[in-house]
Amino acid sequence: MRISSRSGLPSLLLYLGIGIAIGQDGIGNVAFDNAELTQVIGYAALVVILAEGGLGTKWKEIKPALPAAIVLSTVGVAVSVGITAAGAHYLVGLDWRQALIIGAVVSSTDAAAVFSVLRKVPLPSRVTGVLEAESGFNDAPVVILVVAFSTAGPVEHWWVLVAEIALELAIGVAVGLVVGLVGAYGLRHVALPASGLYPIAVMAIAVVAYAAGAMAHGSGFLAVYLASMVLGNAKLPHAPANRGFAEGLGWIAQIGMFVLLGLLVTPHELVHDFWPAVVIGLVLTVVARPMEVLISLVPFRIPWQEQALMSWAGLRGAVPIILATIPMVSGIEGSERIFNIVFVLVVVYTLVQGPTLPWLAKALKLGDSAEAADLGVESAPLERLRGHLLSVAIPERSRMHGVEVAELRLPAGAAVTLVVREDSSFVPGPATVLRHGDELLVVATDPVRDATERRLRAVGQGGKLAGWLGTGGATAASAPTATGRFHLPGGDARKHVPGEGPWKKTSEQKKTSG
Repeated sequence: MRISSRSGLPSLLLYLGIGIAIGQDGIGNVAFDNAELTQVIGYAALVVILAEGGLGTKWKEIKPALPAAIVLSTVGVAVSVGITAAGAHYLVGLDWRQALIIGAVVSSTDAAAVFSVLRKVPLPSRVTGVLEAESGFNDAPVVILVVAFSTAGPVEHWWVLVAEIALELAIGVAVGLVVGLVGAYGLRHVALPASGLYPIAVMAIAVVAYAAGAMAHGSGFLAVYLASMVLGNAKLPHAPANRGFAEGLGWIAQIGMFVLLGLLVTPHELVHDFWPAVVIGLVLTVVARPMEVLISLVPFRIPWQEQALMSWAGLRGAVPIILATIPMVSGIEGSERIFNIVFVLVVVYTLVQGPTLPWLAKALKLGDSAEAADLGVESAPLERLRGHLLSVAIPERSRMHGVEVAELRLPAGAAVTLVVREDSSFVPGPATVLRHGDELLVVATDPVRDATERRLRAVGQGGKLAGWLGTGGATAASAPTATGRFHLPGGDARKHVPGEGPWKKTSEQKKTSG
């Protein structure tokens, strides 16, 4: 876990390695070739992973990114499938059916990889919002495409396929929203006998959303993600515990799924498909993904730096490998080679993209190197007050350095409750002078949380006279970082992005609300 966190590598590689190590070519010498069982367990794990991702998605941060994510998940997928399939056919020599299957399989960004990596890399909220929503949405159309390409007969006319995808997505959206809203209403109005039952009930509702979507011949994956997003933003009782429980289940699902996929692969067979996988992956990463992002985001006027980062951050993980079992179960000719190519492609390009993502973000001036951690604290007083616990870091160049706590002039209902300085912590007084490197824990009630954030940003940019000298402080550079703390530099304002208000929040706020 620590190696994964520090290197930027998704943890899937560690568990895939464990599965390979105990497989038939490893030290365990365990023979396993049941692709159908792997697919069933993979689908179940993906439901849990999407539920955990939906519960952790903040609606107010994903809302501005929703149109772009939807276009990426539909039009962008089509562009990626076409370009990747063409590369697989003309450069590697695969027939069109195999090329289209591979193109569809690897065009889905992996929710587990995206959630595990991006939430550790501080990025603007628009970038993380688009990528997280895309990873939650694009599984649905990709699964439909892979199943269609893996049928024994010829693929239907393209307009029939498009209509089928649109219908299944519409059903999935409707089912997910209905189940989520009904479930949230029930949990708010029904008193369960024990607090520990609320997390179980939340996950049960998410599973019901998937089952209902599948039974209605819609996209169960889209339904479970949307239902979980509704539940995560509904201010349910014991919300931090709900998210913590879902995160734990998500880790269990990932570990089991990745180990099983490692068992399914036969390492000595991968040698023959290594270079075809590298070539197809190169087409996908260097040509298909950038074209997908460029074409899909034309209407949204997103700066080229953010588009470049989104192109590189299209992470693949276990989902493409699971989808590669569909042609194996369907008995498509060459399905074993398809699985091997997808497996090698995912491993190789995850090794390349994961560790270099923070470096690219820094090179594009879109990230921050400050460490941060999400605060997952459940408190009965905070829940009664609808309070928020905010972690505020004071990096170098912040003009909050030298400011006394009383000079922050936070609104009534907000207070600095703890200062962490180097290896010690203390309760500050009104005359406590803040320094670079300090971390503040700020409690704010719900009505004044936004005002508290704006004031902290203003002081970070303008110092103790912020507001008096026309210093608003809400610039791109002083917005909270994507990893859970406010980044409060001084005077390093970035160029305003067209289409955004002057106080546009640029990253995820990590807080705990009751």
